[in-house]
Amino acid sequence: MEQKIVFRKSSFSGVTRNLCVEVATLSDGVLVRNSTQPDSILKFTLDEWQAFLSGVKKNEFDVR
Repeated sequence: MEQKIVFRKSSFSGVTRNLCVEVATLSDGVLVRNSTQPDSILKFTLDEWQAFLSGVKKNEFDVR
């Protein structure tokens, strides 16, 4: 049976919600896309996604 893909938008995407990152969770990974280019999708394993989230929480990507 094929898994249904449902993308969700960030709550930080703004009032118009036209330009944002969208994420879909699968049983074996996570899909990420730009709402303005929905056909360009990146797929990450669950381990890769967890490593990314861990880095975000530790401010490893803070560019200020």
